Amino acid sequence: MFFNVREIDAPELARQLDANADSYQMVDVREMPEIMAGTLPNARPMPLATLPLKLDELDKSKTLVMVCRSGARSAQACMFLQQQGFENVVNLRGGVMAWAQGRLPMALPEAV
Repeated sequence: MFFNVREIDAPELARQLDANADSYQMVDVREMPEIMAGTLPNARPMPLATLPLKLDELDKSKTLVMVCRSGARSAQACMFLQQQGFENVVNLRGGVMAWAQGRLPMALPEAV
């Protein structure tokens, strides 16, 4: 776990999304070639380097779930967003690798 970053594991996130998907905004911070290979359903592509330019695209009224390959870049994204005043930010522990390992559904990315 990274300092002061809340985390959620893949099975718990899947349960939360099944129960109340509308209260979450999924953000995939990997690079576009990685995202194009598949991501979590309804995840918005937003490579980490572009995050500072796209803060206005994030919905502060929802829980922001940051996703990457293993959980490291998304933890950095969480820390950055917290510094920018976002309070309800969560890191997917283990990233897309943990999601796929749990045999949870994958999807092609939303339009960028």
